[in-house]
Amino acid sequence: MAGQQFDTPEISNTPLIHYLLTHTAMAGRPGAGPALALSLILVAIVCVFTGLCYAELASMIPIAGSAYTYTYATLGELVAWIIGWDLILEYAFSNMSVSVGFAAHIEALLEWFGLRPPLQWISPAYLPTGLQDFAGKDLYPPGWHFGFNIPAFLVVMILTVILVRGIRESARTNNILVLVKMVAILAFIFAAASFIKPRYWHPFMPNGWTGMLSGGSIIFFTYIGFDSVSTAAEECKQPQRDLPFGILATLVACTLLYGGVAIALSGIVPWQSIMGDAAPVVNALRRLSLQPGGSSLHWVELIVLIGAMLGMISSILVFQLGQARVWFAMSRDGLLPKVFGNIHPRFRTPAVATWVAGFVVGIPAGLLDIGTVSNLSNIGTLFAFVLVSIAVMILRYREPERPRSFRAPFGPVFPVLSIIFCIMLMMGLEVLTWTAFFIWLFTGLLIYFFYSRHRSEFASLRRT
Repeated sequence: MAGQQFDTPEISNTPLIHYLLTHTAMAGRPGAGPALALSLILVAIVCVFTGLCYAELASMIPIAGSAYTYTYATLGELVAWIIGWDLILEYAFSNMSVSVGFAAHIEALLEWFGLRPPLQWISPAYLPTGLQDFAGKDLYPPGWHFGFNIPAFLVVMILTVILVRGIRESARTNNILVLVKMVAILAFIFAAASFIKPRYWHPFMPNGWTGMLSGGSIIFFTYIGFDSVSTAAEECKQPQRDLPFGILATLVACTLLYGGVAIALSGIVPWQSIMGDAAPVVNALRRLSLQPGGSSLHWVELIVLIGAMLGMISSILVFQLGQARVWFAMSRDGLLPKVFGNIHPRFRTPAVATWVAGFVVGIPAGLLDIGTVSNLSNIGTLFAFVLVSIAVMILRYREPERPRSFRAPFGPVFPVLSIIFCIMLMMGLEVLTWTAFFIWLFTGLLIYFFYSRHRSEFASLRRT
């Protein structure tokens, strides 16, 4: 919502689309302001297109799995490697973002009970815009400082231990967690409604379309997980009717809740005041609770804290599980060293892959701020969806007779729109993010051509 602000304009901190259109640098990513609500609608529309494409690809393979599994079975090894390598980026940086957010909520919870741990052990070592208190006083200047975000690291490692020991996902437990999160969101919206100051909504789009697009690019990772609905084609009685309805209902519900939070939050505090804040909702409630007539918000803050932290724990758990399974699957196919496929003799879980995934997420989560890690999560996710949409069109051309329990409607329209909108959102990210992404992708291709290609299960066939 607030974007990022640096001292001097630099190309590396400029959204790619802005630089391509104007050839000028910006002093950071422009914030969407109250128009973040429109950014969420844009993201939901993109997710409709990508979700239906994902559903068609998933319906061609009669097993549950990830985009890696589906592309490996349909498009072959190289495309599967690119998507698998990209999924590692997506899952890892998404969980880094959530872990940093969880740490900020732990700090707020301790503050609620009157406890104030040393700042250097609850804040990231890298703060690109510095760190300020509620009064705007600088606590840390921009850049690196001596410190480590211990809560962000610990939550990942504790959940890693749980995953190594084995956990079964329960639909009932998941439903309870979803209900708790919805109660927390609605509690905030209704409590904040009495404190809204409409003047904070003007101007509604302070940075125009560039700010709105940039907001959508950054907020996209909050929708990660909607694609799990699209893998249920085999379980639907009427996939052509039930699957689009399920995806649309999920996205409408998420957009209404997220949009309500964005409107309420931008109405109770100036949108610029939450720049770099990993827990903007609870910190906004804390500010209001200190004002005359705001004492009741003290308890609302606790409800929101509990709901948010439970939601983040479930999110980290699911995506750490998914990330470890991607490492495991790629190892099983020979694309990564076999050690990642080792199964724990007692718990029967991919222990090595799970531990590696834990440290890969936990250590950077202790060092980096939420803005830095969320950018790479978003570009990784959007690129994966671009590849899925391209795969759908290729398979329609190459294997038109292949059985599909679901087909995205209107011919090539949805895959093409999915590609266009995903690339558009990617272009809302900074040049530095694109540079880091290309380095990641290039590194992955080097690993594939110099290692994986020669050790995969298809290597012997290529020799003959």
